[in-house]
Amino acid sequence: MPETLTIAVAQPLSVPHDVAANAAAHARAVRSAAARVVVFPELSLTGYELDAETVAPGDARLDPLVAACAETGAVALAGAPVDGDGAPHIATLAVDGSGVTVAYRKMYLGAEEAVRFAPGGQPRLLDVDGWRLGLAVCKDTGVPEHAAATAGLGIDAYVAGTVKHAHEAELQAERARRIAAGHGVWVAVASFAGATGGGFAETAGRSGVWAPGGELVAQAGPESGAVLTTKLTRSSR
Repeated sequence: MPETLTIAVAQPLSVPHDVAANAAAHARAVRSAAARVVVFPELSLTGYELDAETVAPGDARLDPLVAACAETGAVALAGAPVDGDGAPHIATLAVDGSGVTVAYRKMYLGAEEAVRFAPGGQPRLLDVDGWRLGLAVCKDTGVPEHAAATAGLGIDAYVAGTVKHAHEAELQAERARRIAAGHGVWVAVASFAGATGGGFAETAGRSGVWAPGGELVAQAGPESGAVLTTKLTRSSR
């Protein structure tokens, strides 16, 4: 079991509703990251477009991203709407060289999201090389019960994709610090950069990584296209 894990947080420019273009941008980010895990923002494959069509794990438009993961040995955590029983979900897709799976469904929805989407049922983690990554999407990070329940699964890192207004950048960072300090885990947040739907004329960007204890280790700026790679070391907790 490796004592380190390279993780990248990426904030590619997203084209509304264009899964093919966005998957290609994700693939470029994966190739440039030189990381084992690459985290992307909420609904990164469609943009934050609440009326976007759902994306199936077997969708051929994701093939370039699968290929990039196969070439680099990476696992990409990308955001997309997916089908569910009765209503769709806002989800995190886990992509590697073998294909795509739905890794997590967002549990805590915003008011506008809840008009169309159903909440996920329970916390989830993803095991990568023995590193246990707890998964979250945006509003989840602001709900203490979510962080506590996810940490209770025995995680090494809490990994989230978000969409935040530009003025919410510090709120996003404070949530990350609180989770890292309160639960003694690494926190990695990939935050949307650039304009998108849902009234987000300007988003926060500033994706980052926080160490157990809450110290900020690395942070991107607000610009689209940033990819930030960090090496995590296993906590002695």
